[in-house]
Amino acid sequence: MKSCLLVIDAQASFQHRPYSTERDMPAYLAAQNALIQGAQAAGMPIVRILHVDGPEDAGNPFALASGHVRPIDGLADFQAAATFQKSRHSALVGTGLDVWLTQQGIQRLIVSGIRTEQCCETTTRHASDLGWTVDYAIDATLTFDMQQPDGQKLGAQAIKMRTATVLQDRFARICSVAQALEDRT
Repeated sequence: MKSCLLVIDAQASFQHRPYSTERDMPAYLAAQNALIQGAQAAGMPIVRILHVDGPEDAGNPFALASGHVRPIDGLADFQAAATFQKSRHSALVGTGLDVWLTQQGIQRLIVSGIRTEQCCETTTRHASDLGWTVDYAIDATLTFDMQQPDGQKLGAQAIKMRTATVLQDRFARICSVAQALEDRT
C-alpha cells in the first residue's frame, strides 16, 4: 500500500496567535521531525500543506503578506513532493490534494501537524470518507488550550485525547510516530 505523509499547517502563523504557547512545542517538533526524517529515509512522499486565510494584510498571521505562512522554526527541512495552500479546515477542500494523491497512487495517509482537533482531525475524517486508509500520528500533532462554553479551561492534552477517542477505529488508526513508520511503503 503506497503511503504519503501529510504535514498540515506546521507554520509560523500559529506563534502569532494569542492562544499560542511554546509549552508543548519541543515535544511536538521532536515527534514531527522524527516522522519527517523517517518518511524521507523510506522514500515516502511528503506533502506540505499551509493554511492561508484572509484578510490579506500584514497584521493577519495567516495572510501571505504577513510573512508567517512558512514552515515553523525548528521544523526539519524536507523536499516536499507537493505543496498545497488551503483556506478551509480540511486539506482536501478546494486544494487539488485529492487529485494529486489519486494520480500518485496513494492509498494510505499519515496525518500530522497543527492543530490536532481542527485541520488535522477534519482532514482525517474527510480522507477516510473518501476512501483513504489513515494513520493519525497523534504525537506528531500540536494544539493549544481552549476555553469551554462554561468558561472552564480545556487543556491541550485533553483535546488530543478527545480527538484520539473520536477518530480511533472510525476514521483512522491512532498511532505513534514509530507505529506510523512501521508500514512505510
